Amino acid sequence: MSNFDFQPMDLRKLRTYSIANREHKVDLNRAGKLTDVGASAMSLIESMPDYLGAQSFRKIVAAVAEARKNNRPVVIAMGAHVVKVGCAPFIIDLMERGIVNALAFNGATAIHDVELATLGQTSEEVADTIRDGSFGMVEETMSFFAEVCDEAAKANVGLGQAIASKLVRQKAPHSNSSILAAAGRLGIPVTVHVALGTDTIHMAGNLDAGKLGAASLLDFRLLCNIVGQLGAMPSTVGAGGKVGQDAGEKYGAGGVWLNVGSAVILPEVFLKAVSVARNLGADLDAMVTANFDMQRHYRTTENVIRRPVLAGHGHQVVGHHEILLPLFRHAVIEALAV
Repeated sequence: MSNFDFQPMDLRKLRTYSIANREHKVDLNRAGKLTDVGASAMSLIESMPDYLGAQSFRKIVAAVAEARKNNRPVVIAMGAHVVKVGCAPFIIDLMERGIVNALAFNGATAIHDVELATLGQTSEEVADTIRDGSFGMVEETMSFFAEVCDEAAKANVGLGQAIASKLVRQKAPHSNSSILAAAGRLGIPVTVHVALGTDTIHMAGNLDAGKLGAASLLDFRLLCNIVGQLGAMPSTVGAGGKVGQDAGEKYGAGGVWLNVGSAVILPEVFLKAVSVARNLGADLDAMVTANFDMQRHYRTTENVIRRPVLAGHGHQVVGHHEILLPLFRHAVIEALAV
């Protein structure tokens, strides 16, 4: 026999209230709207339901447009998949329009961009070539990067600048489709951040690891400066000439860091660059961050859209780059044309 007297609860005693007094997360005013044939990109985006990914996408587009109107930088950090699925033309166009002002690559992104610039093709079937030991053993790519590291050391420049300069100087056959070549032509900084052992070129016997590391470390230091300028433009200069410290009111939006397709390396690099920039006095409270990727990842969530920024300044959209980036490019162009 139970020691407790368990009886069905009499629910007639519940306290209720009118639905008119309840806070609601779903509203018919936020439902999707139909578009007509010939609608613009912005009309399409505005027609999307005002929830989740569509809402975040609109905020990212608005943040980029606002940043450029207030002369703040827009930086795209990208993994190799962005290049491999044919999105370079959209990035290059944003660079040429002055919308994207700097880029950050990991090593694989640089490799695939270089191969597309020089050959017009890239990316092997790893499942096949890994079995006979031929994976990554491409003479031209290995030689290109070995030479680039030597040239970077001689000129005391970062890896990104050395690659871009070499592609422009050699007039690579497909340089019009290369983000790095476009950066060299336009004078836009591209930083390349390598993790030793992660890229095929690290298997090359003639690669100088010291020169590779030094060039990539110089790029990290350049990136720290770039990230340090992602805050809002200060309206005054405070005591001692410090910009953004005790400087009074700030105006306008901050810059934008958009991480596209890098799940580990670039989010980690970004977090360290933010720490360096703030340590040296940068005020990044107005900075906006965003992540475009096919999946949600721990480091992109924490190191891009949560930890570095104030609440509400980080956004995430899950989707395929080959769908998101064309839409993003067109939407930003239209937003800036208003």
